[in-house]
Amino acid sequence: MSAVYDAGLLIAAERNDRDVWADHRARLELGVAPLTTAPVVAQVSRSPRQEQLRRLLRGCDVVGFAPGQAHEVGELLGRSGTADVVDAHLALSAARAGATVYTSDEDDLAHLSSRLLRPIVVRRVGPRRRRPNR
Repeated sequence: MSAVYDAGLLIAAERNDRDVWADHRARLELGVAPLTTAPVVAQVSRSPRQEQLRRLLRGCDVVGFAPGQAHEVGELLGRSGTADVVDAHLALSAARAGATVYTSDEDDLAHLSSRLLRPIVVRRVGPRRRRPNR
């Protein structure tokens, strides 16, 4: 089964999370190159000194945001009543690949998944994110 990495997993790798690195290494040994998206990389990349992030990305396929995807992403945002373009693009990329998404943003991606024609599996990495009181 293929994997798609969201920002939370990339951040955990940059912080040298042993579980994240062990899982990543196991995927590579099985010949599975995880995916992430260029917008997700842009969310996380802040400095050329992020050596662990760059090391992880060498083992990943990074999917771009093509102009032809803009309407599809916008339609998913409309169906879901959300506004995060990066999450919507990631969800659609995972659906196309038939992949599981690894994220610290489980609730938002699960909500987007429920609005896809082909829902995706979403798995949490790292500590559960605390939501502010609304």
